[in-house]
Amino acid sequence: MSPLHPLEGLGDRRIIASYNSRAPSPTRFACANIFWMTQLLQNDCPVSDWLGRRAQLSPERVALLDPWSPGQRQPSPELQQPQRPPLRYRRLHQAASQTARLLQSACGIASGDRVAILAKNCRAYLELLFACGQLGAILQTLNWRLSGPELAAQLQDARPLVLCVTPEYLELGRQLSQLGSVRPQLLLIDEAPATLAESPPLPTDLLRLSMRAELKPEAVQFPARSLRDPWVLCYTGGSTGAAKGALLTHGSMLWNAINTATSWGLTADDCALLNAPLFHTGGMNVFTVPLLYLGGASVLCREWRTEQVLDLLSEPPTAAAAESSSALALPAISVMFGVPTMFQDLQAHPRFAATPLERLKLVISGGAPCPPAVFQRFFERHIRFRTGYGLTEAGPNNFVLPEEVVLTKPGCVGQPMLHVEAELVDSSGAPCQRGEVGELRLRGPHLCGGYFEKPAETAQLIRDGWLYTGDLARQDTDGHFYIVGRSKEMFISGGENVYPVEVEAALTSHPQVVAACVVGIPDERWGEVGCAFVVPSSPITQAELQSHCRTRLASYKVPRSFVFVDELPRTSAGKIDRRALQTLARSR
Repeated sequence: MSPLHPLEGLGDRRIIASYNSRAPSPTRFACANIFWMTQLLQNDCPVSDWLGRRAQLSPERVALLDPWSPGQRQPSPELQQPQRPPLRYRRLHQAASQTARLLQSACGIASGDRVAILAKNCRAYLELLFACGQLGAILQTLNWRLSGPELAAQLQDARPLVLCVTPEYLELGRQLSQLGSVRPQLLLIDEAPATLAESPPLPTDLLRLSMRAELKPEAVQFPARSLRDPWVLCYTGGSTGAAKGALLTHGSMLWNAINTATSWGLTADDCALLNAPLFHTGGMNVFTVPLLYLGGASVLCREWRTEQVLDLLSEPPTAAAAESSSALALPAISVMFGVPTMFQDLQAHPRFAATPLERLKLVISGGAPCPPAVFQRFFERHIRFRTGYGLTEAGPNNFVLPEEVVLTKPGCVGQPMLHVEAELVDSSGAPCQRGEVGELRLRGPHLCGGYFEKPAETAQLIRDGWLYTGDLARQDTDGHFYIVGRSKEMFISGGENVYPVEVEAALTSHPQVVAACVVGIPDERWGEVGCAFVVPSSPITQAELQSHCRTRLASYKVPRSFVFVDELPRTSAGKIDRRALQTLARSR
């Protein structure tokens, strides 16, 4: 017997209540589709071209905007005349379809083949993403911050048939395509909005993305596949070891979009500042793909530039009148994602205080613990600044913090999203009690499909349907989660567990501390003690910081030694390089 209600049978009355409410149509649309998406997942039915459907429903809505030539700050008045017209959904789908036909006809790309891309944020990134989706191919995103040998290792691991590069990475791409046994065909992204006028003439002997214009825009025939099939190959940061390729499936990306839209209240009217790199799951999946699913927009930044971000927040761009009879106002930026260092850069800039932020309805910090001072400065501006939590292998959006507790629980990641299960377990796998620290494990349709061709690592990652994150967390009496660090970062001092994140939060609460990182080092008496690497804003002594910490921490948590540095080393993913600091601390 068929369920009487379109959402009946999902076992979640919160969804049905949302559907029955007089919520805005985008919310009702997303909730109604949950039933059908669930059926697709359960029945292993083929993936549909949802971007094509979005292009049919919202052909003239703006999907992506290039405000100006990346890397070049221009005066605010010039924001009114973007060098490239907005990319609308009709054109995005058309470009993706033409790109798919080019990959298919010129490169022989078929279902399961890998297509690598080495580029900073550009339109072609999203066009290639959806082109691979049409073909059933897998887009391998490469971190342009990596060294040549690191990139070569990832190419040898994934064995892509095509390597797509922008002009600035053409020479590196030529070198990489000749290394080892993997010899991918080069495809030059010659429509990238970056520095073409400044570059030497582009070679004519290469396959170029612009050749797609000669092909008909009809979408290619979708191969038969399910939501469980891979779509993106995204390598982990490797901060705890060698990088591994996480397989983001069609289902994991779609369900992350559904979770994000329904839990964070996103609508088609929202516009995200796309400043995080698209090679990272944060740039691709925190806001970008969820908003594409809803029909929202993103303002593309080639890379993080504080001045550019301040300009965009201060004066939203408009489209030139050449596209229509009158200038068309584009969506104001309403949501923003960044890592703590980005927000610290913003707040340190002299223009921050005068920059209007009232349009922002949601600001998410992720990737690393955020210092309390950053929260406070946003709270003073009446911005609902929140901590998010995710990882490449899951989501990355997993929790939502209720609006009414944003100000009272800074640093809290909140409660699991609608279709995410979260649980804390001890070393034996037994559930933890409220207040106890345990390993966080997640379950839901948003999980990745494992690691590329690494069955042993995949079996260790996902057990009995649960993804073991390796992160330590606790729940308060209200059921809200707090991330306290990674299990490998914790050290034991005198028989007591010390979580570096907690100590770092205490250190960065001092007004003269910009950033801090704590690692454990051997100690004859206590086994291990903390060594703190501190970036001060002005001179401060070890004794002053120890005294400050003792008012906030148990004595065994207070670092025994301090190293004052100008900056903390970071990994290619932008996270603090704890391994490097661990090595340095142990060598002192």
